[in-house]
Amino acid sequence: MKLVELITPDSVCACVSAGSKKQVLEELSRKAAVLTGIDYHTIFDVLVEREKLGSTGIGGGVAIPHGTLSSLDRIHGCFAQLHNPVIFDTVDERPVDLLFVILAPENAAADHLKVLAQISRLMRDKSLCDKLRQSDRPETLYALLTDTTTHSAA
Repeated sequence: MKLVELITPDSVCACVSAGSKKQVLEELSRKAAVLTGIDYHTIFDVLVEREKLGSTGIGGGVAIPHGTLSSLDRIHGCFAQLHNPVIFDTVDERPVDLLFVILAPENAAADHLKVLAQISRLMRDKSLCDKLRQSDRPETLYALLTDTTTHSAA
């Protein structure tokens, strides 16, 4: 799966304002609810439950909140660049300002893991993350993330 199949221009947010991990997850849950048609509270609960198992902050100012929902028919993605970093309990204790949410159907565990691994590799690209941090336009963020010459999701 290529990133262009995982995210749309409407699923990319720039300069999101949030003061905490909870507020970020609420904001991303609202965005994902619009994209998937699933109730925002349901998505928020799934993301919070996953965070209780261990932080999805992978370091370098990046987090990949993710979860599964039985009502989904395909994997959905949502990306956010934060205006100000928030504490996210990452392994390197660095605040997070780049987040990539992945929501997958419950019966797509293998594909979910493949997408998660690919996003993790992608978001470890320091040059890309620097470019994502320097942009304040969703269109530019989307273009950077979906550059098909270098990226695919699985």
